[in-house]
Amino acid sequence: MKNVLILSLLMTSALVFSQRGETGDKTFEDRFPEEVFSEISNSSLTLVNEVDHDIIVSVRDQDRKFLRHVYIRNNDSYVFEDLPITRLYVQFKSKEFFYEDRERTNINYGEKHTFNFFFDASRMGNYYQITEEEFFKP
Repeated sequence: MKNVLILSLLMTSALVFSQRGETGDKTFEDRFPEEVFSEISNSSLTLVNEVDHDIIVSVRDQDRKFLRHVYIRNNDSYVFEDLPITRLYVQFKSKEFFYEDRERTNINYGEKHTFNFFFDASRMGNYYQITEEEFFKP
């Protein structure tokens, strides 16, 4: 009986954690085009998720063309390296909604930027809601 209980506990915990991705996963790789890199720019963007849930972030260039996306667990961070020199638009999926940041981040040669997600976007005015089609647009 004790062995069955331990086995059940192990199986249950494995199933619970198997449903959640890891930071850095490319969750929607099949819905986005190939990611864009610029090795000569030497610039980066650190994304810090301080929200109480996991998010999926998409970064677009000044023409709103897709650059990269990533899954970030709550209280974790991820660094996009070798970004092209451009003005970035940050979009993200938070729970079942999609948002875009109102401000733009200028990426110049050799710069390192940080973008913090520190609250629930549905309650604050720094983001506006977008459609799922806008989020997955190539």
